[in-house]
Amino acid sequence: MFCFAFWNLENLFAPENYAEREPRIASAVGSSLRGWTESLFTTKLQQLAKVILAMNNNHGPDVLGVCEVENRYVLEALVDRLNAASSRVYDIVHADAAKDRRGIDTAFIYDSAVFSVAPESIFSHIVIRRTGTRDITQVTFRSIPGGKDIVALANHWPSRSGSSREESAGFRAVAGETLAYWHMRIREELGDDVAIIAMGDLNDDPWDASVLRSANAIREQGDVERSRSAKFYNLAWQYLSKHCEDHQGNTRTLDGSLYYKNDGNLFDQILVNRSLLKGEAGYKVHVDTADIFTFAEMVDHRAGYGPMRFGLPAGDVAKNIDESGFSDHFPVSVLIEQHN
Repeated sequence: MFCFAFWNLENLFAPENYAEREPRIASAVGSSLRGWTESLFTTKLQQLAKVILAMNNNHGPDVLGVCEVENRYVLEALVDRLNAASSRVYDIVHADAAKDRRGIDTAFIYDSAVFSVAPESIFSHIVIRRTGTRDITQVTFRSIPGGKDIVALANHWPSRSGSSREESAGFRAVAGETLAYWHMRIREELGDDVAIIAMGDLNDDPWDASVLRSANAIREQGDVERSRSAKFYNLAWQYLSKHCEDHQGNTRTLDGSLYYKNDGNLFDQILVNRSLLKGEAGYKVHVDTADIFTFAEMVDHRAGYGPMRFGLPAGDVAKNIDESGFSDHFPVSVLIEQHN
């Protein structure tokens, strides 16, 4: 049984004085990174690693899609910490989002003793918009042993910028259409029965048009199982709410994978195709295992809040950083079984 997960790591940037930062990125995020010391960066890595290694019943995920990472340097620093603290042998799939305005990337962290990756199977699909760009990272993982392929796509769709979400809805529709197009192309290249999983922070809820219509990711599992076209079943419908324990030991019910202005949103989603639902290519998803992953230490006790955030200093560490925090998103995960 393999654990596939996704987590928005919330602004995982290298320290303020990182010498290889691109000038355009330094210009875009420089004010936010004032006071972002090597020590704070290290503490952030420790906090992230603590949660990642607690996933999958304290075994860590086999594959973790991530977003909001600056570059390969920060991914390698995180993987070094994960490998030092576990028996896993994590490696990285990373394609630089060179055109993103803030330079934040999508990527995968995976156990190289469980899956192999052929370099030619890695693609970065650019999502074009007027005010910036986001990318979708695609890779084919091959199981060790077993030799069975599963195509994974890590997504981070454009944010709800502007005074209302409607102003930016078209950008996310383009991202959804981009995902749907590559879903179709993957099937054309690798066969209709290829196993495909798409994960990410979609910046829209499962019922929004960008997800339902543009990405063709729907709620009706049976419709996907019967479909001959490129449809996804959206596993986020399995975790509309989550019962958990907060950092004070109280029982809480969460209404999303993140909170904004006291409201829960379910932006972090896992989409699977017909093959994974029916077990057509050697993998079968266990639909009822799809869930928001919570770690009591990271769950805020306040009703209008979700995860405990770490934050960025923006020139005022005391005000803007919580060293006991983690990210502004909870991870999501699901179990997938390999069979003959």
